[in-house]
Amino acid sequence: MSNLGNQALENQSLAKQVPRLFIVMGVSGTGKSSLAQKMSDELSLVFIDADDFHSLQAKKHMADNKPLTDEMRAPWLATIIAHLTSLHQQGKSVALAYSGLKSVHRDLFRELPFACHFLYLVGDRNVIEKRIAQRERHFFSTELLDSQFLAMQAPMQSEQDVSFINIDRSFLLVANEINNIVKEIVELGNNE
Repeated sequence: MSNLGNQALENQSLAKQVPRLFIVMGVSGTGKSSLAQKMSDELSLVFIDADDFHSLQAKKHMADNKPLTDEMRAPWLATIIAHLTSLHQQGKSVALAYSGLKSVHRDLFRELPFACHFLYLVGDRNVIEKRIAQRERHFFSTELLDSQFLAMQAPMQSEQDVSFINIDRSFLLVANEINNIVKEIVELGNNE
């Protein structure tokens, strides 16, 4: 069977399961949006970038090099969760690009009726800082990176719904690893 034929079968397989939520997480500059978008395109998932749900006030706050407070994150998270709930009701599986800084916030996504899995992007701080500096027209600056590292409550290696992905290599290698992990999760779901 051709690669396209195999891909079509895998996509149908994903569509027949309980809707899945794959959360590509990490500090800013790790490639969450690009990797989640690529996964979404290749596996026929709905792509959501959590940054798109920030209020103009929150974006301005970050553009002024001020980190968000938990009080500022609460309505943002509520909006994302409401949107995800709607997609679940439609039977859609989702690739979400989301920082996932706080453990308690990640638990909110675990409470949704999706089969949920986190793909935690980790890498060298200098590499991440260079990536942020190269971005154009983004509200997040390199000066906020330290606040993200400080706020990050990294998942524990023992968390069964988290895969740790090293991003200190080419985008294509990272994207391929993510797609392989997701395909394995889908295949395991088919065998249950």
